[in-house]
Amino acid sequence: MGGQENTNSSLRWTVYQRRDRLICGRYECWRTSGLHWLTDLPYSVSRSLELAKDCELPISSYRFSMNEVTTYRWSFDEDVRRYAEAGYEAIGVWRQKLTDFGDEKGVDLLAESGLRVTNLLWAGGFTGSDGYSLQEAIDDALYAVRLAAAMNAGCLVVYTGGRNNHTFRHADRLLRIALDKLLVLAEAAGVTLAIEPMHPACASEWTFLTDLESTLALVESYRTPHLKLVFDAYHFGHDPAIVTNLQEIVAHTALVQLGDRLTEHNIDQDRCPLGEGVVPLPELMQKLFEAGYTGDFDVELAGQDIECHNYEKLLTLSMQAFQRLTSPVVKG
Repeated sequence: MGGQENTNSSLRWTVYQRRDRLICGRYECWRTSGLHWLTDLPYSVSRSLELAKDCELPISSYRFSMNEVTTYRWSFDEDVRRYAEAGYEAIGVWRQKLTDFGDEKGVDLLAESGLRVTNLLWAGGFTGSDGYSLQEAIDDALYAVRLAAAMNAGCLVVYTGGRNNHTFRHADRLLRIALDKLLVLAEAAGVTLAIEPMHPACASEWTFLTDLESTLALVESYRTPHLKLVFDAYHFGHDPAIVTNLQEIVAHTALVQLGDRLTEHNIDQDRCPLGEGVVPLPELMQKLFEAGYTGDFDVELAGQDIECHNYEKLLTLSMQAFQRLTSPVVKG
C-alpha cells in the first residue's frame, strides 16, 4: 500500500479505492526490507518482541481497536500517538503506513506505546488479479507473516485476490497452494491467518470468496487453529440468516470488523460512523456474545464521508458507540 498522497482529496480517495496505491506499496514491503524471521531478525525488532512480552497492557472486557485505514490522512506515528491519547488500547495496523514510517522503527514504536495489535492489514492477491505472480504474492505474504509475528499481531488479514477470469476451482487451487506454504511459517511463528470474505458487490478486486459458508468450509478443511476468518459487519451484518446463526462461524473467527453504511453495498465500500447507518449493530453484537465470541473488534471505516470527517471526533464517536454496544452485555 504505497505511493505519495495526492493533494486532491477526491482523486486521492479514488486512487485508494482503486487499490492501485494499496497493491504497489504492499509489494514494496518485502522487496525493500531486510527482515527475515528467526534467521536474520534485526536487533530492534527482537527487542520489540521482548518489550511486548514484558509490558503489562490494560485488558478491557472486550478488546477494541481502531484500524489505520479509518484515519487515512494521518501517518503511522500520528495514528499511534492519537489513538493512545484517545483512550484506545489497541490498533489495526495498515502495512503501507507502517512501511512508509519504517517497519523496524514501527514495531519498536508499537511496543513502546503499549498498544496491542489486533490485526495486520493485509496479504494476499494469489489469483493474479492485481498483476502480480503467484510466487510474488506468496513471497509478500511470507514477509507479512514474519512482520505480524514481530508485532505480536492478533492475526494477519488475508484477501485471496479477485476471480480474475479463473474458474472458482482454479482460483481455489491457487489459494490453497499459497496457504499450504504460508501455514508452515504461520504455525512456526504463532501467527493466525484470517481470510476475509466480502459482499459480492464489493469483492471483484479483492476476493473470490463472497459468502461465509464457502469461507468457513475452506477454513475447516485445514483443521488448524492458525487459519480462521474475518467477520466484517459491513459485508454480512445485515443478513438475518447469518446474524441468527453465528455459533458455527464464531468458533472459526479471528477478528470482527465493525462498519456501518447508509447506502447499498458497492465497489467503493462507502461506510459511515458506527450507529449512523442501517447495519443492526446492537443485535449483531448481542448475537456474537451469545454465540461465545471473545475475540477482538476492529473499527474499519472508509469512503468519502469518512475521508472528510474530523478524525479526532471520529475516534471519540467510535469509542462511544462501542461502549454503548457492549454495555448491556457487561451489565448483564
